[in-house]
Amino acid sequence: MDRSIILVDDDRNITTSVSMALEAEGYCVSTYNDGEAGLKGILEEAPDLVVLDIKMPRMDGMEVLTKLRETSDVPVIFLTSKDDEIDQVLGLRMGADDYITKPFSQRLLIERIRVLFRRHDLLKVPDGKQVDIQKIVYGDLELDDSRHLCQWKGLPVNLTVTEYLLVKALAGRAGHVRSRDQLIDLAYGENIYVDDRTVDSHIKRVRRKFKKVDDGFDKIETLYGVGYRYREE
Repeated sequence: MDRSIILVDDDRNITTSVSMALEAEGYCVSTYNDGEAGLKGILEEAPDLVVLDIKMPRMDGMEVLTKLRETSDVPVIFLTSKDDEIDQVLGLRMGADDYITKPFSQRLLIERIRVLFRRHDLLKVPDGKQVDIQKIVYGDLELDDSRHLCQWKGLPVNLTVTEYLLVKALAGRAGHVRSRDQLIDLAYGENIYVDDRTVDSHIKRVRRKFKKVDDGFDKIETLYGVGYRYREE
């Protein structure tokens, strides 16, 4: 099945040219030219990935992302202006998975999309073939890479791609401290710069999501000045 992408940008030249490039790569693309219509389309169509401009009429990209993250963990790539460094960092802290600055190469965008899809579905099983499902089970926590599924005490915890990779990095070495730099490398790779506060923001979001399932959740420990650790059983 083709991957579906929604592109939201008020510049019709961008939506036209980028959608043509993405469709040439085999993606199914829907486009919207303002944030309000874009949010409605995302919620109705449930795409596999969203490319979202920050500065738009009616509802900007930040507000769209905030409302989207209330119910969806769909991967989001932000499109930002070259000088909007603050917006880039804030967007990542709010739950975006990547960003690209305008003007941008369409080939770069396509590669970033491929990277996010690989991160989101690392072990997609081809028809007729069998592979070992990568699972981490540690006490009440279960992570399933093949379905990008996180469960706590048998209940689903809806995580974004980045949040999932952070939890996996911590739980995969329970009892060991992961520095912020290590977590950045594991969750983002080398193709994007984020600061320490972005990691802190993601960890806070992860804790809140686990606490919605279990108010007593306390497995992710902060070691001030050092990093984070998943508590051993």
